[in-house]
Amino acid sequence: MNGMEAAAIAAASVAAGAINAVVGSGTLITFPTLVACGFPPVLANVTNNIGLVPGVLSAAYGYRRELRGQLRRLLRFGVASLIGGLTGAVLLLQLDSSAFDTVVPVLILAACVLVLLQPRLNAWLKRREQRGGEDGGVPMWCGVLGTGVYGGYFGAAQGVILMGLFGSFLRDDLQRLNAAKNVLAAIVNGAAAVVFIAVADVDWTAAAVIAAGSTLGGLIGARVGRRLPAVVLRSVIVVVGVTAATFMIVT
Repeated sequence: MNGMEAAAIAAASVAAGAINAVVGSGTLITFPTLVACGFPPVLANVTNNIGLVPGVLSAAYGYRRELRGQLRRLLRFGVASLIGGLTGAVLLLQLDSSAFDTVVPVLILAACVLVLLQPRLNAWLKRREQRGGEDGGVPMWCGVLGTGVYGGYFGAAQGVILMGLFGSFLRDDLQRLNAAKNVLAAIVNGAAAVVFIAVADVDWTAAAVIAAGSTLGGLIGARVGRRLPAVVLRSVIVVVGVTAATFMIVT
């Protein structure tokens, strides 16, 4: 990794940290950047996951006011996220790398579709704020578990998926749900990172650059990112994501 590549990864990491705090899907910025810098896809995914953990934690910290009174919810769904994140990480390492190379472009494009649909999702969530239950029961828990498996395996747009689940099953303010989403995403990424650190190859220089950049970005996103035009953030995510998926398909 030369100086230009490090600068590109750092810039992508700041953007990813801010995007994760507000929208989710920051992986669609950093993962393609790593691949463009010559990292093999699995190594890029592992390194990216580890590097983004501090950024997701900083985003959760930035939403600490909205987390008040949610301890019971976070404990309940945190268990599902922990199990799911560990499972997804093990699947990534156990399955043949060619399977990851094949499925990731599809996952990226699917994540881009979710990002494009997010305005409709947000409007739907607002309409449902006064409906739904307190914890969503078994279906909600299983949904969080499945999202955790996906997040541990790849993770792009897991926040969007979680917000969709929240809107389907829970009754609460949108910002409080977004705060809970950040905590659960941090648990998934952290659980997967433990597995990766223990048994996988990691580019620690790149991971450190991503960690520093995403931490800064997470704080920025939690503080001021909600004031930025959402259409700009979504446009960047989709353009980068589609470009990355196309690049991986043709190569």
